[in-house]
Amino acid sequence: MNTKKLKPFDIALVLIFIVISIIMLIPVYKVLVDSFDLKTAYGMKLLPEEFGLAGYISVFTNPTLFRPFLISCLTTVAGTFAGLAISTLGAYVLIQWNMPGRKLFANILLFTMIFKGGMIPTYLVMTNLGLTNTLWSVILLPAINVYNLVLMRNFFEGIPTSLFESAEMDGCSPMVIFFKIVLPLSKAALTAIGLMFAVTYWNDYTNYKLYITNENLYNFQMKLRSLIMGSDLPSAIGGATENTVKNAAVIVAILPFMIIYPFCQKYFIQGVNVGAVKE
Repeated sequence: MNTKKLKPFDIALVLIFIVISIIMLIPVYKVLVDSFDLKTAYGMKLLPEEFGLAGYISVFTNPTLFRPFLISCLTTVAGTFAGLAISTLGAYVLIQWNMPGRKLFANILLFTMIFKGGMIPTYLVMTNLGLTNTLWSVILLPAINVYNLVLMRNFFEGIPTSLFESAEMDGCSPMVIFFKIVLPLSKAALTAIGLMFAVTYWNDYTNYKLYITNENLYNFQMKLRSLIMGSDLPSAIGGATENTVKNAAVIVAILPFMIIYPFCQKYFIQGVNVGAVKE
């Protein structure tokens, strides 16, 4: 049986990654412990001095935090579906080899990845369309992502051409081919790009800062910043301190994707790698 000897470089690489992981996890662990600690204290603690769930109860029962949490969930789900719809349909158009102007259209899209209109022109367009101070501004704008569209196109190009030709011979229309063949074969890419869209929408702060002035439409990230800065502290209940509520809100903000990502990791890696190398 062949045994591969570990090289010094491999051992050093593993040690470096372990150290980096510990450095990254220490702040998260501190926030987690403080979110359960009902006593205000500074410094690193291994366990809460007085354990309690009052901080999380305050987050989910206080309207000033629960409403933004629901808005974040709504915009994340709606925006992810919108982004996937635009990316998949746009990518499907770009692999129609016989379509007139296909290369020109692809080059125009790629041009926008390098040269964008800028913040002020984009704001003026959103204002003229009447999308400011509406959730449409934070749903539609990030959904148009050329990078994700190109990734999806690369994946679609890896589907054997014979499948398309066989479906056309059977009398399938382009949209039937799209829904019956292309999408079922693209689960890995859909999961990977969907996860990137979801993270973008969940962590969105800039678009809300630019296009939303109505505080009733703020998402969880906007309220979280106000809470951390101390300008919008919710009333703590059940013995929770302000520090407990702050840390509980931070955990609520990062927890969803900490739970989702391990289940999507294999699809995420597969979806990003497929189409990256052409034979």
